[in-house]
Amino acid sequence: MKRFRKVAVGGTFDELHKGHKALLLKAFEVGEHVLIGLCSDDFVAKMGKPHNTAPYKERLKELNAFLRERNLSDRAEIIPLNDPYGNTLTNRCIGALVVSEETKATALKINRKRAENGLPPLEIIVISMVPAENCAPISTTRIRRGEIDREGHLLKKA
Repeated sequence: MKRFRKVAVGGTFDELHKGHKALLLKAFEVGEHVLIGLCSDDFVAKMGKPHNTAPYKERLKELNAFLRERNLSDRAEIIPLNDPYGNTLTNRCIGALVVSEETKATALKINRKRAENGLPPLEIIVISMVPAENCAPISTTRIRRGEIDREGHLLKKA
C-alpha cells in the first residue's frame, strides 16, 4: 500500500533524464496519486537557467510519454507551475513532497509558508542526485553542454 494518497513533485523536466525519472518514480512509489508541477515557459524564463529550455508543450509531451510507457498516466495530474509553490500552499489533500537534494530548500520554504497559512506541514521525501559515469550528478545543464547523455554516459572528456 502507498504511504500517501496524494504527493507532489515539481520541476522543469527539460531533457527528461535518469535523475528526473528517479524523482518521478519515487513519487509514484510513495503516493497513490501524483501531482506533477511542470514549470511554465514564463517561470523558466525567470529562473535564469544557463541554457535554453525546451518549450512547455515539448516538455509536457515528453513527460506524458514517460508516464504512458510506465502505465502511470491514470495516477498523475500535470499542472503548470508559475512559481516555486504551485498549489502546495493551498491544497489540503497533498501529504508529501518528493524533491531532490538540490530542491530541498524550496520544500522547507513551502512548509514555512503552509504553516503561515494554517496548513499542516508536508512530509518531505528527499532523493539523492543520480550520478553520471564520472560520479558528478546528472543535470540538464550537463546534457545541454554535451558532457553527458540523458542516462549519464560521458560524451566528451570534461
